[in-house]
Amino acid sequence: MRLAFTPEQSDLRAAVRELCRDHAADTDLRRVADLPGGFDPKVYDQVAGMGLLGLAVPEFFGGAGCGWVEVGVVLEEFGRALLPVPYFSSAVLAVAALLACDDPGAHADYLPRIVDGSLLATVGLTGTTATWEGAGVTVTARPGDRDWILHGEMSYVCDGAGADLLLVFARSPEGGGLFAVDAPASGIRREALQVVDLTRPQAHIVLDDVPARLIGQISPSWRPFARVLDIAATALAAESLGGAQRTLEMAVDHAKIRKQFGRPIGSFQAIKHLCADVLVRVESARSAAYYALHATGVGGEVGATAASLAKAHCGDAFLYAAEQNVLVHGAIGLSWEHSAQLYLKRAKTTAVMFGDATHHREQLAQRIGL
Repeated sequence: MRLAFTPEQSDLRAAVRELCRDHAADTDLRRVADLPGGFDPKVYDQVAGMGLLGLAVPEFFGGAGCGWVEVGVVLEEFGRALLPVPYFSSAVLAVAALLACDDPGAHADYLPRIVDGSLLATVGLTGTTATWEGAGVTVTARPGDRDWILHGEMSYVCDGAGADLLLVFARSPEGGGLFAVDAPASGIRREALQVVDLTRPQAHIVLDDVPARLIGQISPSWRPFARVLDIAATALAAESLGGAQRTLEMAVDHAKIRKQFGRPIGSFQAIKHLCADVLVRVESARSAAYYALHATGVGGEVGATAASLAKAHCGDAFLYAAEQNVLVHGAIGLSWEHSAQLYLKRAKTTAVMFGDATHHREQLAQRIGL
């Protein structure tokens, strides 16, 4: 397994960082929070125009035919800037869910439109209990006259209030399956949740006997569901790494210019040790995230084990870095005008999405036989 980045991947990182520099200033982050859907469509069009939405999509369906490593590079930079676009929901969750199911017809119908940005898709995986495993799926599916019929609730759906296509995991007597629901269909009620992190909208969705299209086949083993969870965990680990790196830089930069007792606070031993501790955690998280990204392409137990390891470690590292960044800044770091609090909110919510550190450490222990 080759863990180094290629020149092409480094060029991709540079291009994405330039995009973020142009559209993720502090004023932009606050402005888009009040827009419908919580993002600027013009920025999302630029993301689509750069080909970023189709990095993991095969070329046959209009994508770049790259892989999850390239997606991880984008996520790391987006996490570094908190760029408020529905990339994680559509280009990661929806693409992963579709590719996990063997259904060329559905791939041809949905993937090209996700790639060009004309179709915003997301995935519903859990109910109100936020149990990130098969037992948490509360939506039920039954065969109808022509389509399948879905009934139930799902919550914490990323960008669910504004998505055009809902990919819903539901249970039937034969096992779990993925179903496609057109958002304007009758019987759907969507409610935007009041969330801590305004840069990542979430929704609660109720399906009342809604017609849906089965993607692939019903799986007694819930294998597509498990695959999506592993990719989501790895994606959030990469995003957390970017956020942790940025909060470290913010803390160090502030420590250089903020003065107390006539000298920069960065010259005090307590601040030096604090920043050094954050650096160690960030670099350790970098190793875990990059390994998981490369292991995702391998799949199987290797990818699943690496995903849980990275999600637990990177989530903890980001939360610790964000907290220490606020401490270095003092009270100003918690004010609405300062971006430190935005990173802290993202870190806190990311740490619990798709399973917190305790959940993933338990998953890791089971997978390695402890």
